[in-house]
Amino acid sequence: MSDTAPRNQSAPSGRKPLADEGGSSPVKRGGGPAASRGRTTIADGVVEKIAGLAARDVLGVHAMGSGMSRTFGAVRERVPGSTKSVSRGVKAEVGEVQTALDLEIVVDYGVSITDVAVDVRENVIASVERMTGLEVVEVNIAVIDVKLPDEEDDEESDTRLQ
Repeated sequence: MSDTAPRNQSAPSGRKPLADEGGSSPVKRGGGPAASRGRTTIADGVVEKIAGLAARDVLGVHAMGSGMSRTFGAVRERVPGSTKSVSRGVKAEVGEVQTALDLEIVVDYGVSITDVAVDVRENVIASVERMTGLEVVEVNIAVIDVKLPDEEDDEESDTRLQ
């Protein structure tokens, strides 16, 4: 076609005209809402961090994880440049629309363990569902220790490391 020939005002067959092709209304590219134009996956570690932070926010939770994992965590935290592991004591299984969580907690002496467990479960479910959109199908809580008032923390007991 030469530069002087008039342009065809209709769209080529098989597709809708775009706004700059003389169509009557603009057409959104991609054909559908943004939510349906791809897939979002959430890693297990992301859910574990959210759940760990939510559990630690509950009054009566002294620590998370077994004694061994807390000891290794304390050593790891003393290494320059390392950060505290917020997912310690949390295990998540994440599917496409649901997740299940297992938590190991240490409670403070004198608190109602059942009340703390209920509060942890509610806070974890609310936080994970709000932040990820995943349905939390279960939160299993294992109370693995009670922190007595006169006990030293595991993190503080290893004085050989500086």
